[in-house]
Amino acid sequence: MALRPGLMRRYLSTSLFSSQSFAATTATASASVANTASDKPAVAPSTTLFVSGLNKRTTSEKLQESFAKFGEVVHARVVTDRNSGYSKGFGFVHYATLEDAEKGIKGMDAQFLDGWVIFAEYARPRTPPGQSASPETYQHFPPTRW
Repeated sequence: MALRPGLMRRYLSTSLFSSQSFAATTATASASVANTASDKPAVAPSTTLFVSGLNKRTTSEKLQESFAKFGEVVHARVVTDRNSGYSKGFGFVHYATLEDAEKGIKGMDAQFLDGWVIFAEYARPRTPPGQSASPETYQHFPPTRW
């Protein structure tokens, strides 16, 4: 989580902290923020983009129309709620080529669509049903007896 420099300075300017500890603390905080950003695994480029931050009134047609400015869109789909029919806030855009997908990300990431800022990135591959995304992160505990 990144804090504004002024906010962190105000928070750390109490009498408990000296000016030397403030400099050390801000250097440590900025280094930890830089490390967490680089710790995320890079997603392999694909022709399918994951689009988040969609307005709940955004339709698949509007999504396709917006992304078609940057290349040939094969298919665009907004994921909707079964009951209300409104968008769940994310969707997928499938381009014909990797170059078009890259142009789509560069052109639409952090742009406004239907009044909301959207984010576009390469879609992660889907895990098969019944498998967790990363089995190493979960510890196996024996079942508890009641």
